[in-house]
Amino acid sequence: MPTNLARVVCALVLLSAASYPQEPITLTSGTKETLRGLSVVSPTTMWASGTHGTYLATVDAGKSWTVGEVPSAESLDFRDVEAFSSSLAYLLAAGPGEQSRIYKTDNSGKHWTLQLTNPDPQGFLDCMAFWDRDHGIVLGDPVDAKFVLFTTVDGGRHWKKISSGQLPPAVPGEGAFAASGSCIAVNGTQNVWFVTGGAAARVFHSEDRGKTWSVATSPLPVNGSTSGIFSVAFRDAMHGVIAGGDYKAPSEGIRNLAFTSDGGKTWTGSQALPQAYFSAVAMGTHSHRVFAVGTTLAAWMDDVTEKTWHHSWDLNLNTVAFEPTGSAIAVGANGAIVRFPLSHK
Repeated sequence: MPTNLARVVCALVLLSAASYPQEPITLTSGTKETLRGLSVVSPTTMWASGTHGTYLATVDAGKSWTVGEVPSAESLDFRDVEAFSSSLAYLLAAGPGEQSRIYKTDNSGKHWTLQLTNPDPQGFLDCMAFWDRDHGIVLGDPVDAKFVLFTTVDGGRHWKKISSGQLPPAVPGEGAFAASGSCIAVNGTQNVWFVTGGAAARVFHSEDRGKTWSVATSPLPVNGSTSGIFSVAFRDAMHGVIAGGDYKAPSEGIRNLAFTSDGGKTWTGSQALPQAYFSAVAMGTHSHRVFAVGTTLAAWMDDVTEKTWHHSWDLNLNTVAFEPTGSAIAVGANGAIVRFPLSHK
């Protein structure tokens, strides 16, 4: 009997150890630029992007990174990157008017093609997402009380603006946040969601690639232009997560994370503590893992029904993504790239 009990205890200890991550691993990026864009293509291939026209790529799972600067783009801030291979990637520069641009490479950064320059001096592009390498959508802040969206069906050779008549009106002062390249998310071949802040914390959803839209309120608080929803992620057409807060009060907040199980029609605030300002949230497509990061906190849980974090760290990071292995990777200021080797449950 004692021997059997010892075996049970040992098994429980091993199971407990297997369900918690190792400590984060800091990777050497080779740059000191602030990074806000991140795209994981495969277990070995990833891209990142940041200030002063900077982009990074790895083909050896982050052991080494190639750092480059898009020619004539040194004044631009690449807040988002969407990649599909070691050679094919899109970069989104966020900024007022013509500073908002989209570039594309299909030869690993040897050459970049300028695909879109924001045509409206009042416009500001925030983030982009792609259903596949040819079909994508870009979100910009409201102009004349309507959010600005462009779509492509040919790999970015042409970007077509969605008619403002197809969009619900924005609340005065409402906008999107270009904090992490994750204020818009797609799933499947038709679904797209984008999130807002400022004067309202809402979730816009289209089931037909932007032709028609519905809008849902959220439980995330809004306390001014620096607060609201910053990030959205979906693991399938029904299950999603939003995250945000107030970036000027990063340590505040008890309701900065919310979940949906009905495709975004309704949202339920998470009770997980601690909560803080989250600039980005990721959701595992092959697991129920959720990982959120911000300027003061990085944390993860193993299932959306959980009410507590499995683990959290006091870290300053801007955006996060899951790797096919189930681990997470995040980027931040001063060229920070951090891997969280989450073990399989």
